[in-house]
Amino acid sequence: MIRILLVDDQHIIRQGLKSMLESNADMQVIGEAENGQRAIEQIAQLQPDLVLMDIRMPIMDGVAATGAIVQQFPTVKLLVLTTFDDDDYVSQAMRLGAKGYLLKDTEPDELALAIRAVHKGHTHLGPGLFEKALMSIAPPPSVEAPPELAQLTPRELEVLRLIASGANNREIAEALFLSENTVKNYVTNILSRLNLRDRTQAALFAHSLFH
Repeated sequence: MIRILLVDDQHIIRQGLKSMLESNADMQVIGEAENGQRAIEQIAQLQPDLVLMDIRMPIMDGVAATGAIVQQFPTVKLLVLTTFDDDDYVSQAMRLGAKGYLLKDTEPDELALAIRAVHKGHTHLGPGLFEKALMSIAPPPSVEAPPELAQLTPRELEVLRLIASGANNREIAEALFLSENTVKNYVTNILSRLNLRDRTQAALFAHSLFH
C-alpha cells in the first residue's frame, strides 16, 4: 500500500484527488495539507510514503517545501502535481529533490503510474517537461560542446543526459515515455556515433559534459 499525503491549497482539488487515487487498490490518502508548512507538520506526524505536492500555495510554496522535506525526511518520495509548467518551477523542484513533475491535466491512469514509479525510486516527468528539468543541469553557455555531439539527434542527447545521471534503460524509458527496446536502440546509436565501447564509457563521457 502506498501511503500518500496530498498538499494543495484548494480543498476541492484535494477531495477530487483523494477520490481518484483511492480507486486504486494499492493507494491510500492518509492526510491532507493546504500549504508547505502544514505539509511538513503532517509528514512528521503521519510518515507517508509519498507526497503529492502543488507549487503555488500561501505561507510556504511547493518549491520551498520540497527542499525542506527532502532534507528533513529523506525517505519520503515527492511528486509535484501542479498547473504550472514554468521552467524555473520545474528545474528548481527537480534540483531540490522532487522525483517527478506532472501537470494537473494528467490522465488518472498516468498519475497512478507516476506515483508507483516515484514510490519505487524512479523519476517521472510529464510530456514536455524533461527539457525544462534539464535547464538546471545544462552546461554553461561558455562551455563549447565537443563536435561529436553534433552527430546526435535531440532525442539521443536526452538519452545521453539521463545516462550521465545514472539512469538505467527502464528509468530512461519512463522519463521519456518510450519503450525499453527503443531506449536500447538509442543507446546503441549513441555508442556507435561517439565511438564509445560501452555504456560506462558513455556515462563518463556524458558526465564530463553535463556536470
